[in-house]
Amino acid sequence: MAVKIRLARKGRKKLAHYHIVVADSRSPRDGRYIEKIGSYNPITNPATIELDFDKALGWLQKGALPTETCRAILSYKGVLIRKHLLEGVRKGAFDEAEADRRFEEWMKQNEAKIDAKKSGLEKTKETEIAKKLAAEKRINEARAAKLAKKQAELAAKARAESQAEDAPEAPAAEAAPEAPAAETAVEAPSAEDAPEVPAAEAAPEASSGETAPDTTSDEKPAEG
Repeated sequence: MAVKIRLARKGRKKLAHYHIVVADSRSPRDGRYIEKIGSYNPITNPATIELDFDKALGWLQKGALPTETCRAILSYKGVLIRKHLLEGVRKGAFDEAEADRRFEEWMKQNEAKIDAKKSGLEKTKETEIAKKLAAEKRINEARAAKLAKKQAELAAKARAESQAEDAPEAPAAEAAPEAPAAETAVEAPSAEDAPEVPAAEAAPEASSGETAPDTTSDEKPAEG
């Protein structure tokens, strides 16, 4: 029976986490398994890995084949390097004390790398937080300046209105007295109403060939 070390999916959609299990290669991915040896949560940064080191090493020594992801997890936790060193001891390349020394040295280096990565992530997170705070501060300052400007404009407008209300009103110019209406001109009497002027009496026409008697002389005729 071929045995594999693989992941069994758990959790909800987009919030999945995994169990590290030892299972028959013919079983479904999320089906029955022989033994659970750890868990893997890729949602966190860095990923959270819990592994039973001795059980994982024992199954590897028995011939269990890890999947690609599980191989990366076992290498990250030092299981693969431990298996390699133990094989060197079994072959007589070095003794067990040397294998332990090399493994401890590797673990220290690996832990230093992990700590550096965590420190870098924390610094990056702090930098991002500082940038967000600075951006928020700039936005708040801009809003405060805009509000102060608006309040100053309203205060200036209120002062102008107050001054306009307190100022004495200028007396309205007295209206000039109206010119008396021109008296109605006396209408000239019409021709019909005018009194008739008596026409000059016509002078008596002088008879032809006769001299008009001189009525102006006062002399009396001489007596016989």
